[in-house]
Amino acid sequence: MTEAAYQPRGRYFEEFVVGEVLVTAARTLTETDIVNFAGLSGDYNQIHTDAEFAAKDTFGQRVAHGLLVQSIASGLAVQSGIIEGTVLAFRELTAKFSLPVFIGDTIHVKIEIIGTKALPRLGGGNIVMKTSVFNQHGKIVQRGEWTMLVKGRE
Repeated sequence: MTEAAYQPRGRYFEEFVVGEVLVTAARTLTETDIVNFAGLSGDYNQIHTDAEFAAKDTFGQRVAHGLLVQSIASGLAVQSGIIEGTVLAFRELTAKFSLPVFIGDTIHVKIEIIGTKALPRLGGGNIVMKTSVFNQHGKIVQRGEWTMLVKGRE
């Protein structure tokens, strides 16, 4: 019997084209996500974790952590396959949190490649992605840029 070796399905640096757009699958944010992220990050701010407090506050209900939404968004990018097994490092990000994300909201990410820079000494190059995170109503809840170091072809 032969053994199959893992083959990354992500793109290599040379395969990214400025201007191309990818839309990820969607994912619904749950109360469990918020509880787990609060435990992991130590951020137990009442706006995220206390339903009674949040009901009387600005948005009338609990709000997902902004960085939780960014984490889920980056996971959706990996799950799309575009960088699975080929990303070497998440090097930089900027993000603007425009609208709240609530328990039960479903988000997806639109990614546009806006820049590339070869870095042969690091084994690949930087890919700059403009990101927009949308909710189920088609509204942008977060936007920004990610810079990732992606493997080059050997």
